[in-house]
Amino acid sequence: QLAVLGTQTGVATLPIVAGQQPVDIARRAMESARLQAFDVLLLDTAGRLHVDEALMAEMKAVAGVSAPTEVLLVVDSLTGQDAVNVAKSFTDEVPLTGVVLTRMDGDARGGAALSMRYVTGKPIKFAGTGEKLDAIEAFHPRRVADRILGMGDVVSLVEKAAATIKEEEAEALARKMAKGQFDLDDLRMQLRQMQQMGGLGMLAGMMPGMKKAKAAMAASGMDDKVLVHMDAIIGS
Repeated sequence: QLAVLGTQTGVATLPIVAGQQPVDIARRAMESARLQAFDVLLLDTAGRLHVDEALMAEMKAVAGVSAPTEVLLVVDSLTGQDAVNVAKSFTDEVPLTGVVLTRMDGDARGGAALSMRYVTGKPIKFAGTGEKLDAIEAFHPRRVADRILGMGDVVSLVEKAAATIKEEEAEALARKMAKGQFDLDDLRMQLRQMQQMGGLGMLAGMMPGMKKAKAAMAASGMDDKVLVHMDAIIGS
């Protein structure tokens, strides 16, 4: 899995040696990184959904031989109390420096962020907001709190737009609209931009005062499939 992800992101990964133990892998990785003059080495230990003594001991041993600068706990924000238990046992074993919360693409996930911060006493550094490789962002507590409270998050919306929308395309569309022109191809381009920015739910959550509208969308069964369907209709 890591080798596949490495290929997709252009990041070098350590070749697998069948049967090699985690501590030995960590030592080999460090030596390989030194020989190739890498500045950063990531060690990814086995995932754990529950408190597992053997895995905890393994992780402690890996941390012992590698003396990491950062120790990040990656937690699925949907797993609730299990995630909190893992976080607590994790902090008891190794000096945690931060948390990464995945599946943070919904308002109801704010409770997980509060629990993690309280239990570990460490900052949440990144949030995963989708399944694609670029769906990870720096965690901003104030922005997440504003989203939960229905106040929106315009700063993140602007950042997503800047990263997703090509400036020349936006300017060309603005010129067309100033002339009163807007066709189905323009609509299709905008629908695709909305999908790239996270879809209807993500965008609605970032708009101030959109909490009720978002709830109405959910109640009516309106979701991101609508964008796909509209794109298909235009294409046909």
